[in-house]
Amino acid sequence: MSDSSGKGSLKSTMAVSLTNFLDSGCIVAGASGLTLWTHEFGLSSFEVGLLGALSANAFGSAIGALIGGHLSDKYGRKVIYTYDMIIYLLGALIVTFSVNFPMLLAGFIVTGVAVGAGVPASWTYISETSEDTDRARNIGISQFAWSMGPALIFTLGVLFAPLGLMGNRILFAILAVVAFIAWSLQRNLKESKDWEEQKAKEKLSGEKPHPYKELFSNAINIKSLLFLIGVYMFWNLVAGAMGFFMPYVYETAGGLTNLQANLLQAVLWIFTALATYFGFAKYGDKANHRIFFFVGAAMAAASWIILTFAGMNWTSLWLFVIIWGVSAGIGAQAWYALWATELFPTKYRAGSQGVMFFVVRASAGVWSIIFPTILTTMGFKAAGTFMIVLLLISLVIGTIWTPHTQGKSLEEISKERYGTTDGSPEDSDDSTSGQEV
Repeated sequence: MSDSSGKGSLKSTMAVSLTNFLDSGCIVAGASGLTLWTHEFGLSSFEVGLLGALSANAFGSAIGALIGGHLSDKYGRKVIYTYDMIIYLLGALIVTFSVNFPMLLAGFIVTGVAVGAGVPASWTYISETSEDTDRARNIGISQFAWSMGPALIFTLGVLFAPLGLMGNRILFAILAVVAFIAWSLQRNLKESKDWEEQKAKEKLSGEKPHPYKELFSNAINIKSLLFLIGVYMFWNLVAGAMGFFMPYVYETAGGLTNLQANLLQAVLWIFTALATYFGFAKYGDKANHRIFFFVGAAMAAASWIILTFAGMNWTSLWLFVIIWGVSAGIGAQAWYALWATELFPTKYRAGSQGVMFFVVRASAGVWSIIFPTILTTMGFKAAGTFMIVLLLISLVIGTIWTPHTQGKSLEEISKERYGTTDGSPEDSDDSTSGQEV
């Protein structure tokens, strides 16, 4: 049940959503300055790969999510907001003032772990403090913040380009300032009442939930984990590679200049932000979820089909930027963020997201090593075909097994799925084990 009025819920959503802005912002800031840092410190290809693999785009956030999700369930959502942004601020400042590769790598790792720890807690908190009819709206607002990160950072990157490496240092300094603002707002948030009620129930009954035993021993949970990882991971393999390598693809396969590539990405993310706010946030609580998801997933696949087989001319590039941009705003990540908070009970709602986020971002780390090799050895058409297949897999999984959660409270969803509002296995009705995810 929601613990906030609509106005209060929106205010807390906006404060928590800064975590999503800082997640995508540091990924893009790191990617945009990679060539500059490589030249400054004389980095090897292995060291460049290490920066990408241990950053917020991959293993750094994967490890952070695994830790943060568990801590959020055990000690409360608020504990993450009390400390997490301070850790992010420290990481951003380390990058800003880096004088050698070890210092730069440390900054990338610290910011990556911080955003990873914050994401499961932020989506969980937003869902638990939303009304039953505005969960998608509030999740959509958090996704809007996530898409504004790249839009603003790419734009600032273009403006700061004449400053060279100093321009990238300034970007991370700006992220540090935003992190301080986020910490100032988030540390004053009230704890989620759903979490407080769950802990009170555990204290009364003497129950001490194992962090992952119930999650992995229940057939309903396993189905939900596989479904959500299937929807999000295959889409994110494409989106993650785009976030780190797309300017490189534009320049090498399309012959664009660095300025043209960054401007295209800035426009793409502006379309994503607009589609998130005026699409998912506005209609996610009203429209049919299966149809809505299918439209976004189909647009994502169509955009890559155009780019892969129509050739990289300006017509196909602009079609790609517009169609992918809109699809990303109403597509898999927004639906994953919503469904992941709905399909699990309060006691391990954040922890389950931590596990899934770990798998998704870790797989992105592996793919970030494989994708450039495919692009170099097999060519762009082969790499694009791989992307299309991944997107189609996500489309099929999400469309066939769309959950029926629209307009229901989190308690009602848990009752339907487990037979109890808290998902306790000892009281769960076995007849629910075969239901749709």
